[in-house]
Amino acid sequence: MSNIKIRIVLADDHPVLLSGVKHELSVLPTLEIVGTATDSGELVKLLNTIECDVCVTDYAMPGGEYGDGMTLLSYLRRTWPALKIVVFTTIENSAIVQEISKLGVQSVLGKSHDTGHLISAIHAVYAGATYYRTASRAPEGEVPAGSAASSRTQTLTTREMEVVRLFVSGLSINEIAERLHRTKQTISSQKSRAMRKLGIDRDADLYRFAFETGIDVPTDASRRQE
Repeated sequence: MSNIKIRIVLADDHPVLLSGVKHELSVLPTLEIVGTATDSGELVKLLNTIECDVCVTDYAMPGGEYGDGMTLLSYLRRTWPALKIVVFTTIENSAIVQEISKLGVQSVLGKSHDTGHLISAIHAVYAGATYYRTASRAPEGEVPAGSAASSRTQTLTTREMEVVRLFVSGLSINEIAERLHRTKQTISSQKSRAMRKLGIDRDADLYRFAFETGIDVPTDASRRQE
């Protein structure tokens, strides 16, 4: 089973959406919601008091002490340069996406996409990759999500590929074993073989490879389907 536990802070000024996203993410064994905020003041206070790996924040959150939009994102980048940021927003203007990317923000995701893509984005940025999926094009030089997978994946068997896909979607070895009706030892061996074929030693690098090469990760609905 993976030992990865990604600590997440969620920020959005819509309490219903915030609660829904928290619920969806909390069921995954690789994710831990360590705090939520409804404006920039609450968000900064949280980041000053708890340890966090990934911040998922809305772009437009008016009324907070530290502003919103580019002002807030610039402050977060300066104050916590190691923090991974996913901007989860209804604003998908290409010019804004370009400016956000110039700040070093690793992901911009449109709220029109389902939570499965948000889960993918969180794992991607945690592994050091970028994940842009909006109505706009990805920033220049970035690999858009959904691009063709690396030829290295062609060396994997169908079952090895399925195990990789389910693992990077956030399922544990035990959960994959239950889903595929195999023992956890079999699933662990298939994952290890896949990583050897791909020349990958660490789980974090497997996440990076999966998202940078556009492996088709299951959405939230398909991941729960039996």
